[in-house]
Amino acid sequence: MILSDVKAMNWRHGMNLDVLDLIKESSVNIAFADRNIQSMKKDIENLLSLDFEFVSQGDMKTILSELNEQFKFDNYPQIMADIINLLMRFKDVSEVKEFKLSLTTVSTNMCRRFHVDVNHLRLLCTYEGPGTLWLEDDNVNRTALNNFEDNDQIILDPERIRQVSTGAVIILKGEKYANDGITGAVHKSPAIEESGETRLILRIDSL
Repeated sequence: MILSDVKAMNWRHGMNLDVLDLIKESSVNIAFADRNIQSMKKDIENLLSLDFEFVSQGDMKTILSELNEQFKFDNYPQIMADIINLLMRFKDVSEVKEFKLSLTTVSTNMCRRFHVDVNHLRLLCTYEGPGTLWLEDDNVNRTALNNFEDNDQIILDPERIRQVSTGAVIILKGEKYANDGITGAVHKSPAIEESGETRLILRIDSL
């Protein structure tokens, strides 16, 4: 099932990963799917105890080989199977052959300001902790955004700030997306330092 509404034509939301294909629509710069990741809970808890930052770049074979070398797929079967599936999905959607993949635990505030990534496409999945915050296009003051002003100036209506759920998979268009006239998705990381939370985040960028 795919959900959307007329007030927010820059995004598409679904209950399975098929919705990610809709990022290719000319008017869409955000596509995300909600998921139940309860089956991965044990693997997630075990990974959180390690406190790490894994980064790999190259084709799928290179990334999966380095991922397996560090984590051993058999030790975390559910989440590693999910990461492989998401990488394959992202490969199909992005239509590129090389990627940068990171899997990290984070306990600090990352991106404090709403922004657009300087890239082509990015996939994010927060396996633990609060998910990514994002804005509908009609809730963005692009002049303030481009002038690097504060969030108070960028956001037209703070009551309309959106957030994806834990476990959801989101794909965002960046500034380098090839089609003319497309604006990048405006988003930021949630603040977690004050609450003492830890996030486990998967990020895949197209190269």
